[in-house]
Amino acid sequence: MKSKVSKNSFLIAGMFFISASLLAQTEPDDIALVNDEFQESYYESLKHKGMENYDKAIVSLEKCLKFQPQNAIIYHELGKNYFFQKDFNNAETALIKATQIDPNQKWYWIDLYDVYYEIKNFNQAILTVQKIIPFDKNYKEDLVSLYMYTAQFDKALVLINELDETVGKTEMRDRYRLEINSQSKTNASDKKDLEKAIQQNPKIEENYISLIYKYSDNGQEEKAYEVAKKLENNIPDSEWAQVFLFKYFINDNKGQEAVIAFEKVMEGKQIDKKIKFKMYNELLIFVLKNPSYEPQLDKATAYFESDSEFNVYKEIGKFYYKKSSWDLAIKNLEKAYQKDNTDIETNVFLLASYEEKANFESMLKKASDLVDLYPSQPEYYYFAGKAANKLKNFKKANDFLESGLDYVVDNIDLEIDFCTELAEISKQLGSSQKSDEYLAKANMLKKKKK
Repeated sequence: MKSKVSKNSFLIAGMFFISASLLAQTEPDDIALVNDEFQESYYESLKHKGMENYDKAIVSLEKCLKFQPQNAIIYHELGKNYFFQKDFNNAETALIKATQIDPNQKWYWIDLYDVYYEIKNFNQAILTVQKIIPFDKNYKEDLVSLYMYTAQFDKALVLINELDETVGKTEMRDRYRLEINSQSKTNASDKKDLEKAIQQNPKIEENYISLIYKYSDNGQEEKAYEVAKKLENNIPDSEWAQVFLFKYFINDNKGQEAVIAFEKVMEGKQIDKKIKFKMYNELLIFVLKNPSYEPQLDKATAYFESDSEFNVYKEIGKFYYKKSSWDLAIKNLEKAYQKDNTDIETNVFLLASYEEKANFESMLKKASDLVDLYPSQPEYYYFAGKAANKLKNFKKANDFLESGLDYVVDNIDLEIDFCTELAEISKQLGSSQKSDEYLAKANMLKKKKK
């Protein structure tokens, strides 16, 4: 199914520049006149288009072309008006002209794509979408559909696999994958066909990728590994080979080989960042089970230190938290906090790390700051209240916890924690009745949980 991207119909910026040659040949008074006529005709075209008088809009735009025959925006407007008239031949001609004059304007390509899609010229639509993708990667979804329409299952499968890895699976792509896998004689991506294609032309990377995924989908991991090795041998600079090999090395507990594959991917430029992030997380899990590789993990972390899309300090901080290495957890989670203090998970891990170290002053200060920044987030009130309680500032602790309890919604565990903490603080403040009420509520919630 074709995706649609909302677009601005009126691209007026840069509209009113008269060509240098026209300026050179015209007196100042005449220049003003020409400019006025151009603007008047252009606004007339917009008015007529808004009223769906596309014929009149086209006449006005043709007047504009007499003054500025190389104005891409006018050709774009012409193309749209012809499209609305369902005059697809003239729409195509005008939009092609717009893209020739200004190939860096993505909306010209998008409207040209609309023409080809409307007339079901999917082969031309593919070429056009490939021009759009550098501007807008969302159109890769359209490209998958177009490959399916034109029975280019090899290319569709490669792109489906890439999108599944980088942006997550969708129901539509899952259906396409099933359709491809259900093909038999007509399926160009059949394993035997792919093996033959690799043998005939060993330098086409996507054939290896499709075959690896096919074997993996069928649970034939040994065969997939063999293809990955073959890809590495035949195309030594293939970063995809290292992506797949990394996975197999991790699964086989071959740490040194996994680290080498990881570094090759990190140092390359072909693999999408999201895949690199996923590989890093897999390496973290591996090192958690194999602590001897921690020095290699430090080097791996350095690849992401300046990346604005991935807070590597959060991941390494969580890693050390799970190892009960509280000082290292705090060190990295504080860096993660400095980079992005909006992430709840980062902040909770940091506050919990302070608690584990009994650093209640830092815990109270950080939690109080977070309450001020995000006053509807109950977790921050809980940590602030607990820290104040540990520091024997019972009134302050009570204020934090009573305020925060109002924000707890559909989280029984957190509500139990609040009530338990408030029961203890109420007793310290000399209110046994309130303490009993909170304990009773906590017990009731525990029974409800069961």
